[in-house]
Amino acid sequence: MRTLGFVLLVGLSLVLVGCTTSESHCRKGYDFYQIDKIAVVDVIGPVGSEAAKNQIADFFVMELLKKGYSPIERAQVQIILNEQKFQSSDVTSRESVANAGEILNVPVILFVNVPKFKEEITISAKMVDVQDGSILWMGTGTGTTGKTLNTILGAAGGAIVGGAVSNDDNRVIGAIGGGVAGGAAGALLSPQVEQKVRSMIGKICESLPTR
Repeated sequence: MRTLGFVLLVGLSLVLVGCTTSESHCRKGYDFYQIDKIAVVDVIGPVGSEAAKNQIADFFVMELLKKGYSPIERAQVQIILNEQKFQSSDVTSRESVANAGEILNVPVILFVNVPKFKEEITISAKMVDVQDGSILWMGTGTGTTGKTLNTILGAAGGAIVGGAVSNDDNRVIGAIGGGVAGGAAGALLSPQVEQKVRSMIGKICESLPTR
């Protein structure tokens, strides 16, 4: 029975463990060394709280620092824009990008978009020149959080322990099935998601030119 339970857990792990893919491109011939400051303007998408968005923005800030840039964090950017009654969500045109750059006193701004933030996470970012609105660099990445894996393995583990009092392997299989169904509503573990997002952002920014 224990052997069967172990085999089932290993099988589930092999099937459900996801991977991260990323892609990024930069504008050829552009002198990135001339960028002295950059502002992480906004994180758009169904991430949840403002604190979570700031955390994602901070991961980009850390990567920008590694590359030699002088970034302004999103939280500070929001304060400045709010004082000027300028909504970061309004930055959709060349004129508004230029206005945001003037308010923040930066030559370049960075936007982050998170269209998917559940079992699958998709993150994209683009660096925009405030003078002409052109994209200087853009990167995107996709990965899985392992939510399904955690809930199934956790439920299966509990079911095996609960079913250990029986020598009937069929009973263990039934217990695992019931445990999986009961554990399907389990929430994402915040530390796990944080680690995954940070890793994704690191991969996305690997090709970001060093200043």
